[in-house]
Amino acid sequence: MGSPEANTTEDIFDSSLNLEEIHYKEGHSDGYAQGLSSCVEEGRQVGLKTGFETGLELGFYRGCIDVWNSAIGLDQACFSSRMQKNVKKMDELLQKYPLSDPENESVSDVMESLQIKFRAICATLKVKLELDGCCHRASDPQKTGF
Repeated sequence: MGSPEANTTEDIFDSSLNLEEIHYKEGHSDGYAQGLSSCVEEGRQVGLKTGFETGLELGFYRGCIDVWNSAIGLDQACFSSRMQKNVKKMDELLQKYPLSDPENESVSDVMESLQIKFRAICATLKVKLELDGCCHRASDPQKTGF
């Protein structure tokens, strides 16, 4: 066995060797907590932005459908029966969108179907409707689409 002085010296060096590991663990723990906190805030901001953009697009589609349905209500002959079916189908798709369940797997499929149906209706009407509220004739080559 070693002398008491040797044990004391070994204890001092052991604690020094463990110091690096202790600081590493503390640093990792602090960094993880700070990273988690900043990621939660960043995720919240992205979620708010995405939710707002989705709501804006869905609201735009609702407005278009309401206008088209009003026109149909005033004059059934203003749109062909095919066009009226497309408006009805788009309305059904919009109602099918899972607003209260944004993590639903069908969200992207329904949104894609809405966008396709919207473009088809606009092409039939020969107009280019944009989310910013502009309406352009499809024959205007200087205007870009939605």
